[in-house]
Amino acid sequence: MRDNEFEFIRGLVYERSRISLGPDKRELVSARLGKRLRATNLASVGDYCRLLQSENADEELSHLIDVISTNHTFFFREEAHFDFLRDVAAPEMAARARAEHWAQFRVWSAACSSGEEPYSIAMTLAECLPQWPWEIAATDISHRILAKAQAGIYREEPVGKLPPATIKACFQRGFGPQEGNYRVRHELRERVHFHQLNLLEGEPPFREPFQVIFCRNVMIYFDRATQEELVDRLTRRLVPGGYLFVGHAESLTNLRHGLKLIRPAIYQRPTGA
Repeated sequence: MRDNEFEFIRGLVYERSRISLGPDKRELVSARLGKRLRATNLASVGDYCRLLQSENADEELSHLIDVISTNHTFFFREEAHFDFLRDVAAPEMAARARAEHWAQFRVWSAACSSGEEPYSIAMTLAECLPQWPWEIAATDISHRILAKAQAGIYREEPVGKLPPATIKACFQRGFGPQEGNYRVRHELRERVHFHQLNLLEGEPPFREPFQVIFCRNVMIYFDRATQEELVDRLTRRLVPGGYLFVGHAESLTNLRHGLKLIRPAIYQRPTGA
């Protein structure tokens, strides 16, 4: 991949998704573009760049963002967050709900990838809030990965790492043609609502604020100005006293924001804000 081709690709990706691809990402970009060259039957990155500049490039631009976006995840990743949700955030918000007459406990999985995060949230809430209605909004920029998340079907290897009691309570085991697959049970899937969303464009497709927002391992791909813009957008979607969970590899320390650090990678919107 030539220098001008890499600069064109990374500029286009930044314009469409705000993902900042530094020079250290050149090999990664080259490897992932290989998938699109095979899919489009193009011989070179130069040919692919010309396709992206054509009048009918919108569909391929979506495929480009899909393939560049990193979707590595697994159930109960960064488990301490789910412990905090179960032991602190949910009971605290349940107590406030009675006093402030909230109808639901609402959580936003802002970059839900293939669904392991919102379904892990759902499993946690099903355990700790059996008597209080709750729902989860799950969003991602990638149409392709959202389709997988919405199906809620996973292979035996990742599901098998969960405790047997959790597997039994939360999954249906496939048989026959579905042997080796596990599907999240309907009563959990129906509480999770998926939407395609670029976090930095327009307004999310929901109006009610959230008690908890998960936006983890997303900001590491953004520059500082974009990180601050995103945190501000997320903060405005939290109820006063609500919690924002970011990835353990992320920090808001050097960013302008109005949140209070509670625990590593867990922030709270002040009650007076």
